[in-house]
Amino acid sequence: MKQSRLMSLVESVANVIVGYGVAVVTQILIFPVFGLQTTLAQNLKMGAIFTIVSIARSFALRRVFEAIRMRAPTPQSAADHGAGEARSKDAIRRVL
Repeated sequence: MKQSRLMSLVESVANVIVGYGVAVVTQILIFPVFGLQTTLAQNLKMGAIFTIVSIARSFALRRVFEAIRMRAPTPQSAADHGAGEARSKDAIRRVL
């Protein structure tokens, strides 16, 4: 079953919130190991920047993969290339 747009939005928002929390906690734990001293406010700001970069990266990759998917041959054109090749392409699509 296909995911609804609402559930896609809910998943995306949850992913961003969790990612932000993970980024901030990781910074608080790891920065001192490298001798970096930051305040909580600085960690929160850096986490926000990392989150924005992550959203942009995720969006760009999603659009690239969608473009690749749209360029994939249709099942009818794949049949023209032979049944074996069509089965291989279908197997790859199921994995992706």
